Amino acid sequence: MESSINMNQALEKLIDFSIDAGKDILIAVLIYVIGRFIIKYINKLVAKIMEKRKLETSVQTFLRSLLNILLNLILAFAIIGKLGVETTSFAALLASAGVAIGMALSGNLSNFAGGLIILVFKPFKVGDYIEGAGVSGTVQEIQIFHTILVTPDNRVIFAPNGSLSSNAVINYSKKDIRRVDFTFGVEYNEDFEKVKAVVQRIIDSDSRILKNPPFVIEIGALSASSVDITVRVWVKSSDYWNVFFWMNRTVYATFNEEGIGFPFPQLTIHGTEK
Repeated sequence: MESSINMNQALEKLIDFSIDAGKDILIAVLIYVIGRFIIKYINKLVAKIMEKRKLETSVQTFLRSLLNILLNLILAFAIIGKLGVETTSFAALLASAGVAIGMALSGNLSNFAGGLIILVFKPFKVGDYIEGAGVSGTVQEIQIFHTILVTPDNRVIFAPNGSLSSNAVINYSKKDIRRVDFTFGVEYNEDFEKVKAVVQRIIDSDSRILKNPPFVIEIGALSASSVDITVRVWVKSSDYWNVFFWMNRTVYATFNEEGIGFPFPQLTIHGTEK
């Protein structure tokens, strides 16, 4: 009889516990769903405010990434607290494991610091084409830990901010104009003044090539089988590759029309008569 009463009491406690736990889980799920909705709303609101204030795109992406992580951490603590886990105990657990966590996150902390350095000193911004830390591409987004680059063939690179902030970075978009260098080889019997006049005519025909700084047409080297003509022109950074390809194609066609010979490797063999 007594064992039957104990069983009933245990069953009642189990049912009560299950009901309470079910309520907590249900409320935790509701907190998650509502919290995600609120986070999404706050992110959109903050994005609109930053756009209205015309903040740089680099700053916007960094702050949005940081805000999203902080809001999700707050939501996680709210859910953990509702499930009956003491947040103070949870914090103490994290503190006791601080050394291990610090070692695990040391790389991310340096990346976070690198992101701040990039935003403050601005070696590059969203839209710039950069090369550094063994990668290159157009900056699409600067997040709190990584900078997202898109390569010309549409690959996406997640470059750590720490590496980009502590290594040399080449910014091809920082200046409004760039110099385009060419080397055209001609045969040794060609008249340099004629070649120079033809190249100058080609340059004058393209309005994308700037008159100031002035262009250069000179003999760059006397190679084994060719006279190498060095040509240096200045263009707007946005016109760099268009002018580069156009110049090579035009010089090739014009030299053929003008009868200017392109060199090819030659080998002269001297024999002895018997």
